Amino acid sequence: MKIHFRLSDERLITPTGISLVGQLLATSNFIRIINRLPMEKKRSQPQIPTGDILLCYIALLCQAKTCFDAYRELDADREFYKLSLGLKKGIASPETARQRMDYLAENASVHTEVLDACVTMFEEMGIQPSPEEHGFVPIDADVSCMDNSNTCKENVSRTYAGYVGYAPMFAYIGTEGFLLDAELREGKQHSQKHTPEFLCELLHYGHKMTDKPLLVRLDSSNDSADNYGILLEDGSWFIVKRNPRTESKEEWAKNIKEWCKEPQTPRDGKTVYIGTTWKDVTYTVEKKGQKEPKTIRMRIVYEMIERTIDKYGQILLMPDIELNMWWTNLGWSDAEIIASYHAHGECEQYHSEIKTDMDVERLPSGKFKTNALVLDLTILAFNILRIIGYYSVRTGSAPKTKRPVKRRRIRTVIDNLIRIAGHLTKHAGRVIMSLGRSNAWRRNFLDVLNAIAGT
Repeated sequence: MKIHFRLSDERLITPTGISLVGQLLATSNFIRIINRLPMEKKRSQPQIPTGDILLCYIALLCQAKTCFDAYRELDADREFYKLSLGLKKGIASPETARQRMDYLAENASVHTEVLDACVTMFEEMGIQPSPEEHGFVPIDADVSCMDNSNTCKENVSRTYAGYVGYAPMFAYIGTEGFLLDAELREGKQHSQKHTPEFLCELLHYGHKMTDKPLLVRLDSSNDSADNYGILLEDGSWFIVKRNPRTESKEEWAKNIKEWCKEPQTPRDGKTVYIGTTWKDVTYTVEKKGQKEPKTIRMRIVYEMIERTIDKYGQILLMPDIELNMWWTNLGWSDAEIIASYHAHGECEQYHSEIKTDMDVERLPSGKFKTNALVLDLTILAFNILRIIGYYSVRTGSAPKTKRPVKRRRIRTVIDNLIRIAGHLTKHAGRVIMSLGRSNAWRRNFLDVLNAIAGT
């Protein structure tokens, strides 16, 4: 039977899940603080508060929409967005939103207010980042390039990934992958530049998020004594991939074969050497306004793989040596250190959720500071979606899957809980949102709504 389509005057709301976003944003004073920030001298009292503009933009980010033109889509039902997000005045035009965000980006305090709002939101919801099996809460910091090629945006340049764009640094906390912090950087900027300051900020907000010990994991691009000094003086734990730089791999291989008395042989032609060695590291400590050097002996965990036969059975003319080393101040076994660092690789999936699932890669503005503000708002939007997914898993009312689900991907949250369709009606002074029986996620949506509203 052929399906016939017609236009209707019914109020069908596609992103019904924006009501969840509004509930979570209401748990912090972020919008009220933004509204108190000084505005332009030419227009001290704008018609639409800046807080309303940011509320709408965060709602768009939660729908994987970053361009300012998407503000026009909110005009389809102004009343729903006003009720769901708690807007005071209404919805701005794309031009007004762009201009206001350009101005707001000049205020350096907005970044701090975003991070404070995230901490408050987690406290109000009673959520703490989950630790790993050893009781340490992981913080994974890493640079991930954003492709903004074929644009004339400010500070885009060639990245180490081989294309033109930005090279922001992200930091995630807990096994759930909550976004702790993010910093937009010029594409050609080295990963270590400004990382000590970024690391201090991470530790500050990490301790606010949880009272458990922190385990910071970094890539080899952040192999620096400055970082170790900050982490050691803070009392935090770390695993950092070691960068051998100009050191001879052959010399290391010779020494490792002498140190490791019991190598492993998982197959013919493959030998794995795992062990620990120690080396002095000097970093500076600031005391009474002066910097003083401090030298400590630090642990290096190594893993060397020597292959004389490749995985296809081909005998190699010269042995192939793969050498990996990690700095750490943990007392775990060598195998546990290596396994924990491998878990650091999961943050690549978190990068993908930001850049692909939320479509925050080709940033919308030509101005660097405005794009930095967009990335700051992404921290809030990402954590809101992650919290919704957190409750979605724990309510147990979601459609059954083949395997147990420990964490919802951001795309799943957007598609099934943010963009869930509803029928809006008014009756007896009440606004009613009806969810159709054909949607398998409707009970899960109501359970998540009740969990958020009940905290």
